[in-house]
Amino acid sequence: MTETQLTSDYDRVAATYRRNLSSGRARLADMLGGHLEVESKGAWITVADGQHFLNVGGYGVFITGARHPIVVAEVERQLHSHPISSRLFLEPALGRAAQMLTATTPPGLNRVHFCNSGAEATEAAIKLARLNQRPFLISTVGGYHGKTMGALSVTGRSVFQDPFRPLLPDVAHVPFGDTAALAAVLREHPEQACVILEPVQAEAGVVLPPPGYLAAVQSLCAEYGALFVLDEVQTGLGRLGLWWGAERESIRPDVLLSGKGLGGAVMPVAAVIATDEVFSGLDRDPLLHTSTFSGAPIAMAAVCGALRAIEEDGLVERAARLGEILLREITRIVDRYLSDLGARVRGSGLLIAVDIAEPGVAGELLIELVKNNVVANLSMNSDFVLRFTPPAVLSDNEVDFFLNRFEVAARATAQYGNR
Repeated sequence: MTETQLTSDYDRVAATYRRNLSSGRARLADMLGGHLEVESKGAWITVADGQHFLNVGGYGVFITGARHPIVVAEVERQLHSHPISSRLFLEPALGRAAQMLTATTPPGLNRVHFCNSGAEATEAAIKLARLNQRPFLISTVGGYHGKTMGALSVTGRSVFQDPFRPLLPDVAHVPFGDTAALAAVLREHPEQACVILEPVQAEAGVVLPPPGYLAAVQSLCAEYGALFVLDEVQTGLGRLGLWWGAERESIRPDVLLSGKGLGGAVMPVAAVIATDEVFSGLDRDPLLHTSTFSGAPIAMAAVCGALRAIEEDGLVERAARLGEILLREITRIVDRYLSDLGARVRGSGLLIAVDIAEPGVAGELLIELVKNNVVANLSMNSDFVLRFTPPAVLSDNEVDFFLNRFEVAARATAQYGNR
């Protein structure tokens, strides 16, 4: 295919985006070089002109990499037998996925409702809170829980909320890591509150709480009779070098949310995992909270494949090891080239942020990385943070490739910032 043909293909697809999808997405794609992604495997994306890009972005979806053979085999097997169920009879793939998932979670989280996205999981958690007479919602400033109306109500950033107000009533946001502020709100709403937060704030820029924070939140919830929902849509399934962020302080929330990598980067899947007591309100009526494609057999096959791949390939342990290496080396490079721009690095496992105080520089660093065949992400709840969520399947050579290209991009970005 000639260069003219490739350019024509991109222009045609971009015109379709502008006409039928999002013109804003088309503008962003233009800024990032005008590529069409057409294939993915492992840690790599292939674009239409044959270039390969190392994918250390993907908003946390690719913990198992793209098209992991175990996930693909599970999905293909289900595809050729029974991909979508009638929803009238019981269906074994759903039961198997629930059993496998609850085997990984903190003890006592036995009940699962599968859904299609992290935002849907948040919505289901809010409904569980209502069923348990906990209508007052408390979340954190900078927290990210999705953009549907209920989830958006607890997502702590006004830029996403303001165009859609009024949102849910009876919602408070407290500073992340501030137990005194949380206690003050809980004190005003005894036996009425539901606390929703992340073990690490991913979209806020990989904000880590002070030691003991999660355990203190759990204790405060118990003291004031509040429901505790831990949103692990992005932090779970090995992303932090642990199966779940809850393990950081050996806690067990009342409800745990999962998503992103749960579908093995093949199917969109999320889940609400709750205690028997909290979930019991949904037992009374099986039609009270449903979704047409919730628990679809083909999606459940992807869940089983993802959980198998994580376990059989030792990806939780590998995420911890890779995270230590990448955090150390990214910090070294940032300190060398970007410290004058107020840059600093934070991370846990394979969730790593480069926070740059100088406005606009994070976006420039993203552009330079794409020029060097690396895909990363900006953070939804911070304009100053570039975020890395690499797959745990990265080889040593791929780690070297990434660090080499990141150093080149950081050097170029430093020159931009000094202009």
